[in-house]
Formats: sequence, structure tokens, C-alpha cells
Amino acid sequence: MTKALVAYFSVSGTTERVAERLAQAIGADLFEIEPEVPYTSADIDWRNKRSRSSIEMGDPTCRPAIASEIAGMDGYDVVFVGFPIWWYREPSIIDTFMESYDFAGKTVVPFATSGGSGIGGSGSNMAALADGARVVEGERLASSVSAADLKAWASAWL
Repeated sequence: MTKALVAYFSVSGTTERVAERLAQAIGADLFEIEPEVPYTSADIDWRNKRSRSSIEMGDPTCRPAIASEIAGMDGYDVVFVGFPIWWYREPSIIDTFMESYDFAGKTVVPFATSGGSGIGGSGSNMAALADGARVVEGERLASSVSAADLKAWASAWL
């Protein structure tokens, strides 16, 4: 039997709600990727070139610290990784997450929430950080996606 994890990063709560719905729909464990220093609304103001997120996203080597670790990552076969789209890709903290664990032999399924941007090159970016993993392209999901639709979507990897 496939053991799945839904790991997610969310600032506004949108990605969190989709992640919770997905985990419940597929019977997966849930883990929040929490930054060591929480983001404020000013931090994620994409119009401000000096905001924390603008600075992080402008530096491809930036790796914001994560507050906690997943115990027993080696026990998961499939890891769904959720995040909001920032600057047409995954936030830098997702890169930190991908570099923090050994994903070899696992399937990693990115999913994103966004008001309009697609998931872009997030899957290939994440694959470059996860040697030996099968990282699929992933998908942008609407905040209103139903549990039934999530279960049907996720079934391809379970």
C-alpha cells in the first residue's frame, strides 16, 4: 500500500485549505512547511521590490529556514508538495524543503494555488533539487477544488 504525505507552505491560508482537503480525501498525513520567521502581509507584497519575498525570489540561492522537521520521511512513497505561486514558480522555502530530505525513490507531486498564474517550471525546479526522485509536472489547483476532484487527481500517483 502506498503511504502518502501532503506537505504544504501557505501564508494566506488558501494553500492550507486545499492541502487539508487533499490529505483528508486521500488519507494522507499532513505537514505544514512553516518558516522559522513567519511572513507578514508586508513581507509578501510583490509590488514592493524591497519586501522579503521579492528579495528572496530575486536570489536563486536563498533558502529560508524551516521551523520543524518531518519525522520518518523515509516511510513515504508519494509526497504532494503544495505552495502558492510566487514570481511564476515555487517560493524559495519550497527549495529549502526539497534540499532538506532524501527524496530518492519517491514520487513528488507539486500542486499550487494562485489567482491566475500557472505552476510554471516549479516541477523541473524541484526535480533539480531531489536526486533520484520522480518529480511530476504538477498542477495549479483552484481554491474551490472539491475533495472528490482532488481524490481523482491524486489517484494517478497512489
